[in-house]
Amino acid sequence: MAVAMAVDVLIGWPDWLFARIGHPVTWLGRLIHLVDTAWNRASDPPAFRRIAGVAAVILVITLATALGWAVQSLLPSGWVRVVLVGVLAWPLVALRSLHDHVAAVAHPLVSGDIGAARAAVAQIVGRDPATLDDAGIARATIESLAENASDGIVAPVFWGALFGLPGILGYKAINTLDSMIGHRTERHEAFGWAAARIDDLANLVPARLTGLLFVLLAPRFSQAWSCMLRDARHHRSPNAGWPEAAMAGALGVRLSGPRIYHGSVANEPWLNEGARDPAAADVLTGLKLYRYAMMLLAAAFVALALA
Repeated sequence: MAVAMAVDVLIGWPDWLFARIGHPVTWLGRLIHLVDTAWNRASDPPAFRRIAGVAAVILVITLATALGWAVQSLLPSGWVRVVLVGVLAWPLVALRSLHDHVAAVAHPLVSGDIGAARAAVAQIVGRDPATLDDAGIARATIESLAENASDGIVAPVFWGALFGLPGILGYKAINTLDSMIGHRTERHEAFGWAAARIDDLANLVPARLTGLLFVLLAPRFSQAWSCMLRDARHHRSPNAGWPEAAMAGALGVRLSGPRIYHGSVANEPWLNEGARDPAAADVLTGLKLYRYAMMLLAAAFVALALA
């Protein structure tokens, strides 16, 4: 997994390669879309749609982990195997992509180009960017950075470190299922129930590990630690609150709170309530903390491998 992180930092997933073959997550997305279209029928009763959703989750995760196991079983042993597994796992680690997307918001925000900042933040969050002022853009960006550090990097490499290619592919299948069908909408309330529940379970440890990494490297250690322990449970997600609350305490800002989705106000509780609103400079500080946290994680993997 340290190899996978290093390759991703160096080259990411090049645009020319995406244009030619897409990306493993988009391949998973096509499979999930096919299953959703075929098995999630509005004419079926909710109980049947929930059962169909469970079957869809089992099918997609089984296919992904089986593919990972089949490929890994063909690889030679020793350090050659380590390097090859790392290279094959590289596309499933979004370390550079997350950094670049957040930096694309931070730089125009720092220079005062709020139009460009709104356009960039719309690429990483679902809330209406037109309703966001400077503080709202900074808050949304920092929240996305903290949550996706867990979902996009720590969680996949955590499961990859435990189980190799089957682990990281299985996790990406779970995470993609949740992002596509794990929503409380009329169409997916029943069918996506299993996808949402298993994603919560798969992120249970990685989310808390991500929060701990932020706390350990925080410029305000005690504030980050106390904020994470106090406020993480107030978040609407059982997992996202841990890295977000840790980041809020580390930066000394308040995150979450009310936001607008598709014209409707979602009254979310504040994390680190009473602190100041974030500014453009806090996004850059958050990015710095993110880089250090990912370096610490990679160093821990190297130490464990050598031990």
